[in-house]
Amino acid sequence: MKADSSSVAHKLKVARGQLDGILRMIDEDRYCVDIANQLLATQSLLKSASQEILQAHIRSCVRDALETDEPNLKIEEALSLLEKMAKS
Repeated sequence: MKADSSSVAHKLKVARGQLDGILRMIDEDRYCVDIANQLLATQSLLKSASQEILQAHIRSCVRDALETDEPNLKIEEALSLLEKMAKS
């Protein structure tokens, strides 16, 4: 992985902690809107980690592929991932 692994790992660990907190909130029968807000915060953090990984991929893997005979595969992979991210 070409992304800053410590940054991505930190975001994922925070998201994991948020998910544990959300599960406790559900067990405690907390207010629905509070749970929904925490879910949105977790989704945002996961999206940020995903974007960081994709940006690094484009800056390294795709750029390197452009210098070879087969850049189309890496470009199509990146475009496919962007399309999936747009739908989520």
